[in-house]
Parts: sequence; structure tokens; C-alpha cells
Amino acid sequence: MPHGPDRTDRDAGGTSSAPDSFEAEMLALLPSLRRYSRSLTRSDADGEDLLHDCVEKVLARRSQWRGLNLRGWVLTIMTNLYRNDLRQQGDRSFVDLDDSTDLPAAETSNDPLERSRLEAALNSLGEEYRAVLMLVVVEGYSYQDVATALDIPIGTVMSRLSRARRKMTNLMNADNVIALRRPK
Repeated sequence: MPHGPDRTDRDAGGTSSAPDSFEAEMLALLPSLRRYSRSLTRSDADGEDLLHDCVEKVLARRSQWRGLNLRGWVLTIMTNLYRNDLRQQGDRSFVDLDDSTDLPAAETSNDPLERSRLEAALNSLGEEYRAVLMLVVVEGYSYQDVATALDIPIGTVMSRLSRARRKMTNLMNADNVIALRRPK
């Protein structure tokens, strides 16, 4: 039994078609989905594969969308695809950030090692912490949206985000200490 009004129309063949805004909303979500998929997989190529699989699944199942919170629905699908892939493959390989060619942000730091420290700090986070950090801090999703997408309580989102930020801060600050010798 559907929850709320069904916003799909039936065509003559009996198949559902999503509202006209569905495709436009999906196109608007693609940059955010691309960043999230790459942050989950830690790889440009695997991230693109995950994005492709997600978009394919969303388009195949768009008749199941109830017209509410497309972003949350798609994030949930992507997260579940990633988790299922992890279960099937087991071990994952990582790509060095220097090997990637199309990162969205330019380097602005005067510290040439900051990028490698940031990469190491992000890679040291567990999947559950990295996902929450990326969705809230980088993508700007609300705690509620993240809780819904990851199927966890909102308190867990806040806790994981706090721990991820603390660990990132500690790791980034730890490498900034330079021991100076006292003059003799």
C-alpha cells in the first residue's frame, strides 16, 4: 500500500512514468553523487562505476519513488550498492590522490605535505565515519538526511561526525609538529 499520494502517471501501456522534474532533479544531483561515490570507494574509477550502477538502478526503479526527498532516496540506494559490493569483494584497493586528474578543488595551502596528510587522515577513517563526514561537511546534507540515507539514528550521525572531526583534527595537527634543537 503506497504511503501518501502516488505522483506517477500511468501511460497506455500500464507502466509508470516519473514526473517531468525527475530527470532534472537527477541531473542536479550528479556532481554531489559523484563526490560521494568517490569518497566511499576512495577511487575515481570505482567511484564512477558506483555512480553508474546507482543511476542505472534509480532509473530502473523510478516508478517506486514516491515523490518525496529524491536526494535521500538516491543516497540510500548508492550507500546500499556500496555496502553490497564491499560484502562481495572483501578487500579494496586505493588510488593515490596524486594519480587522480579531475579533483574538484584546487590546492590553496602553502604546505606541500598537507594534501598527502589529508589523504592519509581521510583514508584512516572507517567507512561509517568517512561517509558521515563527507555527506555533512563536504556535501552539506542535514543530519536528518544523512540519518535517513544511511539508515542510522540521527544521534549516531552526530556522534560519528564528532569522532571523525576529532580524529581528522588530531591527525592533521600531529604531523605539524617540528622538533627544534636548542642552541649549544
